[in-house]
Amino acid sequence: MEFKFHMPTRVYFGRGCIGKNVEELAGLGSKALIVTGGQSAKISGALCDACSALERFNVGYTIFDRVENNPSTDTVKIGAGEAKQAGADFIIGIGGGSPLDAAKAIAVLSANDMEPEQLFTNSFPNKPLPIIAIPTTAGTGSEVTPYSVLTRSDLQTKKSFGNKDTFPVIAFLDPHYTQSQPVNVTINTALDAFSHNMEGYISTRSTPVSDILAAEGIRLFGCCLDSLKIGVFTLEDRENMLYASLLGGMVISQTGTNLIHPTAYNYTYFKDIPHGKANGYLMAEFLRFNYEAAKDKVENILKLTGFESIDAFAEAIAYLTGEAPRIDEAEIAQYVAIAMTQRGIHTNIRPVQSEDLAEFLRKI
Repeated sequence: MEFKFHMPTRVYFGRGCIGKNVEELAGLGSKALIVTGGQSAKISGALCDACSALERFNVGYTIFDRVENNPSTDTVKIGAGEAKQAGADFIIGIGGGSPLDAAKAIAVLSANDMEPEQLFTNSFPNKPLPIIAIPTTAGTGSEVTPYSVLTRSDLQTKKSFGNKDTFPVIAFLDPHYTQSQPVNVTINTALDAFSHNMEGYISTRSTPVSDILAAEGIRLFGCCLDSLKIGVFTLEDRENMLYASLLGGMVISQTGTNLIHPTAYNYTYFKDIPHGKANGYLMAEFLRFNYEAAKDKVENILKLTGFESIDAFAEAIAYLTGEAPRIDEAEIAQYVAIAMTQRGIHTNIRPVQSEDLAEFLRKI
């Protein structure tokens, strides 16, 4: 019973949460840079609500809407330049994980004279600009984590950075913003949230508190499985998935991710597979790999999601993801070499060696 728990983000959850707590935007400064992608913030209504809230308090804003999926270091450098030119006092990230992650990077670069590659030192002379996070998907939980995941083309993978100063100061989670998401995005982001909860649960860094949060997030995913299979979602489903995503973010802000994420990044970088779907490919084998080292937890995951065996679990997840793309031995060697450089892989509850990971990928 020795652990630490740090969660500095103020969270507002529920319908109309921005409008009901609009005064929170008044004290962060006179100018905001809104960081988002091309469409989801507008279609969901989140961008309109945020802009209306800022206008109500005469807070100026500039919109940077050029964040791509899996944002690059080049993109966040451009965004930081726009924040400096606009004289932004704080950053608002609106969208899925990509805009939220980009917002964190832009907040750091806007306050420091540094190149994007220096972000990964996790050492910043000046504190980042304050960040407000408004998710429009129910997957990453980035609104309550310090992590920003960026594509590193020089390393042929995705890398994360983050410290105690890159937590968003405020998060607004309105399940209505997720209703405009297509079915495939809803499924993939739900799988991402589920993987956060599973990896945090089966981690050397898990704590009694993170385990409580993870177990509830896992249970909520199980409650939504039938809806995910048929692709029809009630508002209650949307609320449950967004809550599960929030819990997953709170979990990995304490534990980090481990085996699934560093390995799945390869499928995203080299095969252009959406991140959550790539995570899904690995889930059943993740449970098999860790069964002897964490039997009670693996069996509890099955119980909470309503499965009697890993095989039954595997069949259900495969229904959502389809079959993983085949990779040859050269690709396996490449994926292993890249994944083993990621810090998180070494917090898996069963130690992972290169030969273990190669065999793991052959089974996928």
